[in-house]
Amino acid sequence: MASTSLLQPYGKPSAGWRNSAYTIIFETDTRLGRLFDLGLIIAIAVSVAVVILDSVAALAQRYGTAFDWFEWGFTALFTVEYLLRLACVRQPLRYATSVFGVIDLLAVLPSYVAIFIPDAYALADVRVLRLLRVFRVLKLVPYVNEYSVLLDALRASRRKIFVFLSFVMLVVLLLGTMMYVIEGPDHGFTSIPTAVYWAITAVTTVGFGDLVPKTDLGRTIASVMMLIGWGTLAVPTGIISAELTSRRLPARMPGMRDCPQCHESDLGWSDRYCRACGAVLPPAPPAQS
Repeated sequence: MASTSLLQPYGKPSAGWRNSAYTIIFETDTRLGRLFDLGLIIAIAVSVAVVILDSVAALAQRYGTAFDWFEWGFTALFTVEYLLRLACVRQPLRYATSVFGVIDLLAVLPSYVAIFIPDAYALADVRVLRLLRVFRVLKLVPYVNEYSVLLDALRASRRKIFVFLSFVMLVVLLLGTMMYVIEGPDHGFTSIPTAVYWAITAVTTVGFGDLVPKTDLGRTIASVMMLIGWGTLAVPTGIISAELTSRRLPARMPGMRDCPQCHESDLGWSDRYCRACGAVLPPAPPAQS
């Protein structure tokens, strides 16, 4: 079971309306809490869509007034929600300085700044970051272990990946310099950094086409670099896959149960509500003597 500090990171009031508001706003193991966050995510998605559509000149000219009303409506909604979050926690400063607290503030700040600096309105797109809350709403606790395993694999592979990327950069630098010497400024390779830029696009098989080798030797080197590019993803992927294979996920923990309504797995007997659907779970059976 998660610790109290993890479940109540900003301090849950013991009673009163602040306790009720905290339960709805910060906790998603109840129906009201889940509905609140789902409604919030819908509002965030719609508000971001309004900002995007308003950036289209034809739509802004035709529906500009409606977009303005929508934007200020969403700004008022998110402002009230942000103030409620500060009001219903015991440690408002801790919430305000947290990652989600800063994102919540940035979600409403651009609209107010745009009153004085109109070009700042486009920064309202930053509220799309609030969609990160979807991980809280969906309560993807079963995937936390996989996430930790992936981070551990990346951490364990960082030296091997660094050595491989260093080798790739060395190849890019050497072959890019050769292309500068072979092709020269007449073919667009005006400097070594420009040639290295071309080499990177060739190795990664992007090939923008802004620089193209014209000589036979240059095309030969380009072909070799394109073939090398096939391995730029395969090698680090293989390194990480090997680490992931060596770190198998633990089996189902003892003393867990499934939700009878949505069949969510790995629920503890101490849980009162399902973390996925919010359904009330049956009480634990009495302990046998």
